Amino acid sequence: MPEAPDKPVMDRSPGTAGRQLLFLREEELRLAQDLLFFGYRDFTAGADEILAELNMGRAHHRVLHFVGRRPGITVGDLLAILGITKQSLGRVLTPLVEEGYVTQAPGRNDRRQRLLSLTAKGEALERRLFERQREWVMRAYREAGPVAVEGFRRVMRGLMGEDARAQLDRALPNTSQSAA
Repeated sequence: MPEAPDKPVMDRSPGTAGRQLLFLREEELRLAQDLLFFGYRDFTAGADEILAELNMGRAHHRVLHFVGRRPGITVGDLLAILGITKQSLGRVLTPLVEEGYVTQAPGRNDRRQRLLSLTAKGEALERRLFERQREWVMRAYREAGPVAVEGFRRVMRGLMGEDARAQLDRALPNTSQSAA
């Protein structure tokens, strides 16, 4: 009996993981968009509460996250990762430095460079934010199972532009191997 016309046709030949679905209906794509919006809202809610207590926002969180992931990161590299202007970064970075969350040091080879690292206070805040969000990710991963987790990683990499994938691969070289 032939497959119903509204079901995607599956290609099960080797090496076609990204091409198994030959088509997706608009409603399925809109559902994916809904899932991304709602998932992001709920994933960030707990961290947003912590940040609000400190008169901070998601931009501060992103800086804390990436500086924490790459201690000694240059301002230029952070700008490239965040995709923002120096002026925008300055509005976020200046209070983080002034309030003792981030430290700046001159570059080793080029003294004009500024190398950013978290202070102990910054590490504690970044850890607190991570722990709040870790619970959401762990629960979702457990519910979905390992095959779905790998699929999620592939989808998220697929949503990223080439520059973002390159940034991720430079920051975390092992990410491209498991989710290429």
